[in-house]
Amino acid sequence: MSLRETLTNTWNHIQGFLFPMLREEVGPLTAQHERLIIVLDVARIEAFVQMWPGLPGRPLEDRHALARAFVAKAVLDLPTTSGLIERLAVDAVLRRLCGFERASEVPSESTFSRAFADFAASALPSRVHEALIKKTHKDRLVGHIARDATAIVAREKPVRAVPAAPAAPKRKRGRPKKGEVVAKPAPRRLERQASMTLAEMLADLPTCCDVGTKRNAKGHTTSWIGYKLHIDTADGDVPIACLLTSASVHDSQVALPLATITAGRVTNLYDLMDSAYDAPEISAKSRSLGHVPIIEATASPISTTSWTALMMRRKSRKRAARSGMFQSSRPIRAAAARRKPRPKPAPKGLPATNSPRISVTTSAVRPSASTATSRIIAAATTCACAGRPRYSAI
Repeated sequence: MSLRETLTNTWNHIQGFLFPMLREEVGPLTAQHERLIIVLDVARIEAFVQMWPGLPGRPLEDRHALARAFVAKAVLDLPTTSGLIERLAVDAVLRRLCGFERASEVPSESTFSRAFADFAASALPSRVHEALIKKTHKDRLVGHIARDATAIVAREKPVRAVPAAPAAPKRKRGRPKKGEVVAKPAPRRLERQASMTLAEMLADLPTCCDVGTKRNAKGHTTSWIGYKLHIDTADGDVPIACLLTSASVHDSQVALPLATITAGRVTNLYDLMDSAYDAPEISAKSRSLGHVPIIEATASPISTTSWTALMMRRKSRKRAARSGMFQSSRPIRAAAARRKPRPKPAPKGLPATNSPRISVTTSAVRPSASTATSRIIAAATTCACAGRPRYSAI
């Protein structure tokens, strides 16, 4: 059954039968109550809650009611558990929808905390989500899977980082000496994940609370304390798979386990990712699953610097052209070639000459004997009063 058919049948059941029955049973329903009823009817979280009656010791509180209460906390957007308890104490309709008949049956905050720890240890939300996706997307072909991560702010104290062992002294670049053994660098997490199973990849990812830093869409760097939620979303904004890690984990380090989980739940054609996932291991994993990876290329620092320098040069040339400081030297050379040489003043008693001076020793063409003799005689006559040798062309 497709997702649309499932939602249509569920909505018809809720509108035609469930809402009228609940109005007669618990009283008038608000919009928030109706939204909670829809979520509880679609998710059916009670089927995934484990209870063991008859064990020795004090019997546990009703885990089904506690699970529905946590769903109500998320639907009503209540920030704290104490706020949920106060709302259950005053809202009789909400209390009965969760499974508590009287206000005295609402457990204490410590009981909610222990139940939450049990639900987290048994991965209750993940199992409910996986069953819902497999039920609605079993026979559906998904066109695109968009992969990204978002920050989760937590009111917790970040775990201190373990100080790293002192690194070995960095060796000099170049060819190693004879007999020197060069240690290979440790493999990256992406390289290790290529030979791991899904359980090993998930165990290798840190999940403690720490500080994360990320650059947003506007180019500003933001930091937060908490976690990071990695999501694979199908067409129609339907989350297919989710993984929670520490805030400092890079997006690319969760791509391989997330792709493995998504491939086990749905069949898709394309994988859409931003430049944070631009790695050969991720592209190879996507192709091995039969998908087409569409990944934004990472901008190279060298090409970015070269482009910036080119644009700066263009701007400086435009500013110089506007201010008249930048002129082409070609017209100046043309004007100098057209300019006639000025007559050089001759010594006293000799006529002035406008002929340019040339050097006999640097002449590319050797003159004839008569021409060379006449030039020497003319030079000697012209420079008789000068104190240095000078050669002039006749």
